[in-house]
Amino acid sequence: MSEQSSEQPNRLELWCAGEEWCPITATARLVGKKWHPVIVHRLLKNGPLGFNALKEEVDGISSKVLSDSLDDLEEKQLVNREIVSEKPVRVEYSLTETGESLRPVIFAMRDWGNEYLEPAEDRDSAIA
Repeated sequence: MSEQSSEQPNRLELWCAGEEWCPITATARLVGKKWHPVIVHRLLKNGPLGFNALKEEVDGISSKVLSDSLDDLEEKQLVNREIVSEKPVRVEYSLTETGESLRPVIFAMRDWGNEYLEPAEDRDSAIA
């Protein structure tokens, strides 16, 4: 990455297919995986959480998928993983400054969903 002044946020390098770099496509690739926005939302809403507490907050996610998602979000510099205690080992997850900067995006998704979506009565009547 190139050098940046201390006033600029830490910028992530993402590759985009096509002739021009597209910030929408790149951002969608970054946070568009099924559980990523939900995990970021729960950390925005609750602050730092341990693995089991986060799993409870993200209803329907398996331990493996949560672990893989957290690894991916950590690699993309959106989530911090901190070992809080050695015995027993306890890990806590929090958002990085870059992860925190997704607040308006994630809350806009929440607000749009609250305004334009409603729970389906059953799976067959839902839009997939």
